[in-house]
Amino acid sequence: MIIFDNHFHVDPFKGLFLEAVKEFHKAGGTHLNVVYKSAHDYGFNGSRAEDFMKAMDFHISLVERINKETPVRAFALVGVHPAEFAYLAEKKGVEYAKDEVMKALEYAQKLCLEGKAIAIGEIGRPHYEVSEEVWNASIELMKYGMKLAKEADCAVQLHTESFNEEKFRELGAIVKEVGIKPYKVVKHYSPPLVKVAEEVGVFPSILASKKAIMEALMQGSRFLMETDYIDDKKRPGAVLGPKTVPKRTKAFLQQGLMDEETAYKIHVENPKKAYGVEIEE
Repeated sequence: MIIFDNHFHVDPFKGLFLEAVKEFHKAGGTHLNVVYKSAHDYGFNGSRAEDFMKAMDFHISLVERINKETPVRAFALVGVHPAEFAYLAEKKGVEYAKDEVMKALEYAQKLCLEGKAIAIGEIGRPHYEVSEEVWNASIELMKYGMKLAKEADCAVQLHTESFNEEKFRELGAIVKEVGIKPYKVVKHYSPPLVKVAEEVGVFPSILASKKAIMEALMQGSRFLMETDYIDDKKRPGAVLGPKTVPKRTKAFLQQGLMDEETAYKIHVENPKKAYGVEIEE
């Protein structure tokens, strides 16, 4: 059975790295979207485009190691986290930060075109309060990342503030404006608003807590599951532990809360649709 975690981080310095991936596999997990963390997490400065590019290359090398050294099939996502942009903007000014991040996002697009990564992400807006200038620039960068993804015909994975129905509709308007295929836009850390996301056309990626997945299933099966595992030994199991998606899926199947057809849709068909990747046994 294929079980796919749509948003998983690894950290070879502060975390369990391959051991976390092996835990995921032991619990029944087969496929992972491994999302770029930050230049700083990977030991780079994060003050110019080259730092982000080197960090992305490093991230690709970590994903290659997962594919070589574990039975899990891992896919790489590369981008510049909105918090990295906000931090750089505070330090060096919004215009400087915007230029550097745009160059870095162009490099992320190149990695997608070369087949080294499957999506630009996570990009978007800070989840905490920032100045209006930083907020507006973050939206510009999010649109730019979407435009690059549209050109490359790849997906984009978004990190944003907390979402509700109104925010989904606002995102829908941005997606229309940019012209990217809506199903190639994945809202990471999404609330279980499956019907609204479907109306807008984007894919919600829902944290695999029991409550959230139960709510999502009441509205259909057009969503992805994620842990947003951050791989930090100081915060074990944050946001959710590496075993959560396989354990939750299997428990729901055993309890009759999910059938095999639904599990196949969530773990195989939806990732294939959003990312254009073959999810094979």
